[in-house]
Amino acid sequence: MTHSADVIIAGGGIGGLTAALSLHAAGITPLVLESAREIKPLGAGINLQPAAVRELDELGLLDELAALGVPAERHLFTDGRGRTLFAEARGTKAGYRWPQFSVHRGEFQMMLRDAVVKRLGPEALRTGVRVEGFEQAPGSVHVHALDRATGAALDLTAEALVAADGIHSTVRALLHPGQGPLRWNGVTMWRGMTEADAFAPGNAVVIAADAKNTQFVTYQISHDALRRGRTLINWVCLVPTGEPGPLAAGVDWNAPGTLGDIVPHYADWHLEWADLPGLLAGSERILAYPMVDRDPLPSWGEGRVTLLGDAAHPGYPSGANGGTQAVIDARVLAYHLAVAPDVGSALAAYESERREATSAIVLANREMDRVGRNRSAGPGTPSDTSIDEVTDSYRKVVGEAEKLNSRPSLTPPGAVRG
Repeated sequence: MTHSADVIIAGGGIGGLTAALSLHAAGITPLVLESAREIKPLGAGINLQPAAVRELDELGLLDELAALGVPAERHLFTDGRGRTLFAEARGTKAGYRWPQFSVHRGEFQMMLRDAVVKRLGPEALRTGVRVEGFEQAPGSVHVHALDRATGAALDLTAEALVAADGIHSTVRALLHPGQGPLRWNGVTMWRGMTEADAFAPGNAVVIAADAKNTQFVTYQISHDALRRGRTLINWVCLVPTGEPGPLAAGVDWNAPGTLGDIVPHYADWHLEWADLPGLLAGSERILAYPMVDRDPLPSWGEGRVTLLGDAAHPGYPSGANGGTQAVIDARVLAYHLAVAPDVGSALAAYESERREATSAIVLANREMDRVGRNRSAGPGTPSDTSIDEVTDSYRKVVGEAEKLNSRPSLTPPGAVRG
């Protein structure tokens, strides 16, 4: 491998690719090593909050993002019959200068990949290369990787290693060998996508729950489908299926779900605005995952090695913030590497700024999940924490509109846009 780099990034997901684009814009040369032999548009829908959309805008990607996704204008919290219990405005409707976008995760990742290849050149992204270890030396870090196609061992040297290799991060395990298993809240998530004629709630994210702590989340994710007079609906079924605790070893994260796994949990549901059985049956593929997170770490990296995104702070999807926080991580990392006097102080400043913020979000996601799964099946029944209270508290943790709108740019001086 002849491509030289200032920073090696382990992982070509949302965080890793955004980091590559941000570093390149700041005049720093990245090399992304992705274990998958090909980056494909996999997964289902995600939400990108205004804080992430601002950063993508500063990278010159707003128009491309808008051509993919759908702006989410409100969140609707409902019961199992679709009756609204609470509603809140989102994105520009809530006073942010940038929208919230609901988008297909895989298509968004492909958009970022294409931008990396176009701006940095194809040699900046190597697929089929898995990072397996590292050694630090004065002034550098030596990265040990495996070429999965040939079985050849690769040794690379850079000024820093950034682990954006996801919830099962190899680098995190090396940095924190005593971290233990993932923490499971007892909920299984089934995800799918269904194309339909219309989505009655419009540009809304709907979060429904019944008295048995069963949830159903749905929203539309495709601008292209809307142009064709159709809608692509992302849906997530969240069902308590076990006792919370450490996630058992050997869970197959790629196991497909089946309609028969899901439908019995929603037998008593009658959404006024949707044919729920038909919506579930319309998905060509169903994905199944345990709902997991980890306790926040007291530190992320050391020396010239750090973590980013789910490798650093995996959390429940309750607040729809995972992809957003990875994008912000990437931008803050690039900013500090551009302005700090040396790599060590840059990574320390990055971690200091992001670890506290993301730890608070991980814990807020847990509280959002707890309240969401324990609210009443209908309005008027008292609970220890109301939906509006927890959403208001969550908004303060992740950043309200005035704070985001007035925050200084994370684009370092002299950086190139687009």
